[in-house]
Amino acid sequence: MNVGILSWIIDRERKGVDNYIYNLIKNMIKIGKSDEISLIHYRKTEDPIYSQVNEIIIPKMPLKLTNPIGIPRAVKNAHIDILHLPIHWYTQISPFFLNRKVKKVLTIHDLTPILFPEMHTRDTVRTWNSTLKLIKNRTDIIISDSWNTKKDCVELLNIPEESIKVIPLAADEIYKPLRNKELMKEELKNRYNINFPFILFVGTLEKRKNVPLLIKAFNEFKKYESNHKLVIVGGKGWKYTEIFDLIENLKLKDDVIFTDYVPDNDLVKFYNNADLFVYPSLYEGFGLPPLEAMACGCPVITSNISSLPEVVGDAGIMIDPNDVNNLTEAMYEILSNEELKENYRKKSLERAKMFSWRKTAEETWKIYEEAYKI
Repeated sequence: MNVGILSWIIDRERKGVDNYIYNLIKNMIKIGKSDEISLIHYRKTEDPIYSQVNEIIIPKMPLKLTNPIGIPRAVKNAHIDILHLPIHWYTQISPFFLNRKVKKVLTIHDLTPILFPEMHTRDTVRTWNSTLKLIKNRTDIIISDSWNTKKDCVELLNIPEESIKVIPLAADEIYKPLRNKELMKEELKNRYNINFPFILFVGTLEKRKNVPLLIKAFNEFKKYESNHKLVIVGGKGWKYTEIFDLIENLKLKDDVIFTDYVPDNDLVKFYNNADLFVYPSLYEGFGLPPLEAMACGCPVITSNISSLPEVVGDAGIMIDPNDVNNLTEAMYEILSNEELKENYRKKSLERAKMFSWRKTAEETWKIYEEAYKI
């Protein structure tokens, strides 16, 4: 069985879905599937993961034909049996029509362009929705990260329940409790100008992540306790200017620290040194940042909607992501009570153990085998 995986997304600065693909591949290699994996991407990179599998370069073609013609040609020439598209990308749907003999596995992480069209560009909403509806019935098996996303797919796309398999994600093994916190503090202070103690948020600066509510709650929290800073880790996304306008209006420039994108080797240090991780997202297909924080033993506050309760369970505090006071009270509740904070730290570590990339890789490989027999 020759499994082709479109891997181009791991060739950039990795976040969110990119980490899903990278960890999935890495752990499939660990369970001994290297010889059966072909990674398909646009250009050679120095990433050592490609030396452990079969590497397929998509032929570059003129007149914007690389995706519609180049990808199907690469799949055909590599004699792929199973093609896994680990993310729905509307410019890459041609294999669903041109590689008819190849079995297709598609991962749908979330349906945000359908649920929250106002949070995306008009072109993204139009093309994303139309192409997903075109290929949903040309996919042999669909994988979703959570039961919530599966429910959305059934209700909004009319996909039969039996066609969707739920396979949870996990935190990378790099995310764990670390020693030498004083040394890490010096590194964070020198490299990112971080002041301590701090509350942490990790995510792209976009409307869905609900950062304005976090900033408003932090502003209220400061009326009770003024020592903590708020550290926001993540690059700028879509419609982020409201965040900076709000900070200006609330006069919080000295209390809110932005780092932009942070590589994993440094991000684990942020999780380990934060007193609290807050993630009031309005919707998540899974929600890796809370799980990464939990794996490092950082207490978590997150939203009580979409897939986040599946991830955090009773190991963190759930809040209404539309209620500033609810979040403010939860922040104060944890940070004013050392015993409670330690209790959530222990719960977080135990909860994180329930998720494993090896298990995700094994279950995904079973999906390939199932698709191969269809």
